[in-house]
Amino acid sequence: MIAIPGLDRKDEIGAMADTVQVFKENALKVNRMAAEAEEQKKRAEAEKKKAMNDLANGFESSVKGVVNAVSSAATEMQATATSMSAISEETSRQATTVAAAAEQASANVQTVSAAAEELSASIAEISRQVSQAAKISQNAVTEAQHTNTIVQGLAEAANRIGEVVSLINDIASQTNLLALNATIEAARAGDAGKGFAVVANEVKSLANQTAKATGDISQQITAVQSATKEAVSAIQGIAGTITEINEISSSIASAVEEQGASTKEIARNVEQAATGTTEVSKNIGSVTTAAEEAGASANQVLTAASDLSRQSETLRKEVDGFIARVRAA
Repeated sequence: MIAIPGLDRKDEIGAMADTVQVFKENALKVNRMAAEAEEQKKRAEAEKKKAMNDLANGFESSVKGVVNAVSSAATEMQATATSMSAISEETSRQATTVAAAAEQASANVQTVSAAAEELSASIAEISRQVSQAAKISQNAVTEAQHTNTIVQGLAEAANRIGEVVSLINDIASQTNLLALNATIEAARAGDAGKGFAVVANEVKSLANQTAKATGDISQQITAVQSATKEAVSAIQGIAGTITEINEISSSIASAVEEQGASTKEIARNVEQAATGTTEVSKNIGSVTTAAEEAGASANQVLTAASDLSRQSETLRKEVDGFIARVRAA
């Protein structure tokens, strides 16, 4: 430190030295005050910077966390909305497919219902015809039995005719024998027996003709008896066949009756199925509408999520810039 000379003098130089000393002391004081002010300024700047950094750190910690959370939520909402939109589109597509299938099923069910009704009507007609056929076959059995009785009577009559023809044949043989004896006796009588011989020859001729006729009749009766036996056998076969037909008709009638009941049950079930498919079609229509509405809502959510994502990104940039400016201040 420089010493001021002349401080110990009592003259004008001493007074000037005293003044210079005062200036010196004041200068030193000013320098000290300037240094202190500069130090205070530095401390204030450091405290300001620290406060701004603390503010920026706190702001970054709080606001940026919120921005990141908003951005993350926007991203998740966007992904969810995208998935929801895709699901809505798939649901709508499937609902459309199911609706088409339900309409086709309804048409098929209606076709089956109409076919079942026609089948039921056909079965009723078959049942009526089978019942009528059963009655006719029953009548045929009765007629065959009646015809069999008549043919049996015819066979018995033929047998009786055969017995009569046999008796006539025996009489013709005896007549022929008597005519032969008469011819012999007429020959013995000579001229007196000529007339009797003529009669005997006529009787013999008639006996021979009767024997021939009875032979023909016997052959015819035999043929009639054979034909009658064949007719009886055939009628019995016909009766048996008609009986079988009658049994088959009864079985068919029973089966047709059961089939008719089954067909009615099928028709009832088909009608219920038609009602069900109609209801399904209505419900699928509601599902399709709901899916379309959900898809529209999902698209709106997706748009909002995209906007929110863009805004959150913009806000993040603004926050980053603000923090950088605060820290740089």
